[in-house]
Amino acid sequence: MGWFRQKRQDDDSPESAGEQRDLFLPGAVADESLSEGRGFVLLGGAPASGGDVPTVSVNEEGDSYITVGGRRLLANVPDMLPKDAQEVRRLDFEHYWLRGALRSNYAAPISNPGSMLDVGCGSGRWANEVALQFPHANVIALDVVTPPSLEQRPPENYVFVQGDVLRGMPFADGSFDFVHMRLLFTAIPASAWPGVARELVRVTRLGGWVEMVEGGLPVGGGAALDQLCQWVSETSLRRGIDLRMGARVGEFLQAAHIDAIVSHGFGLPAGRYGGRFGQMGAADTLAMLEGLRPLVTVENVASANQYDLMLARAHDELEETQRCVRPFYLAFGQRQR
Repeated sequence: MGWFRQKRQDDDSPESAGEQRDLFLPGAVADESLSEGRGFVLLGGAPASGGDVPTVSVNEEGDSYITVGGRRLLANVPDMLPKDAQEVRRLDFEHYWLRGALRSNYAAPISNPGSMLDVGCGSGRWANEVALQFPHANVIALDVVTPPSLEQRPPENYVFVQGDVLRGMPFADGSFDFVHMRLLFTAIPASAWPGVARELVRVTRLGGWVEMVEGGLPVGGGAALDQLCQWVSETSLRRGIDLRMGARVGEFLQAAHIDAIVSHGFGLPAGRYGGRFGQMGAADTLAMLEGLRPLVTVENVASANQYDLMLARAHDELEETQRCVRPFYLAFGQRQR
């Protein structure tokens, strides 16, 4: 596969230097007497209030996972959302919601791409669909973990590659006609955004297109939803993530020397008032906030009981509100230099 970048002898990445990856966790105490598997740790002991007990396990591939309240998160990346079957279902649901609202899987004016890359592919649904739409294109889906198998066998022109855009993607310069990245605003540290945009541009060929679609926390829902968003934002900042950075995707592409940029923000309804799409937005919003619960409670920003109470109240608010929206930000442009 010619689009893969050759590993250099002087590669100074953490993997090539033999360095251990950081765990994005609170302080932990190892407990070798327990039998939950290699690398099991107990984070700070059992909560005084009888809440969730977070644990970490390391699989044979070296991936470290934190499990809190039945949700599993990848511990050696800053991503705030879980990596489990429940989150995969939410990502698929969110994909259908966005595709229906935007009436397309992309906005850039691509016509007959020979190669396409989906960065942070999540469930792999987007990449699978564009592979079917463009059967003559090589479609690569990249993520830090392998997506689950789809209901049907993926098309022959679809390939998954494990990788992390924060550590540099394993592709040669100018490999793709279209590079797509969507909804990583909970996963990318604020300081890393400019470098991520440059990496997307690096692997795009001259004349090719780059598209970024990002989101933000819901606004206008009510007191409970506002409280949840405040807790989530405080937790994110402790991890170096600013959940407002998605609004700047056009700026990041411009700084990375992308031309002919089209950039705009839009809001989708989240609540019964918005009809079918509003109800889908409410369901996705509540599921996303439920997925963010583990880190908020582990960081002691709010207790499990406090979070669950606000989540229940937010559900009621989204049934009644007439103004809650989920903000999204879309930018695309062409590499001309």
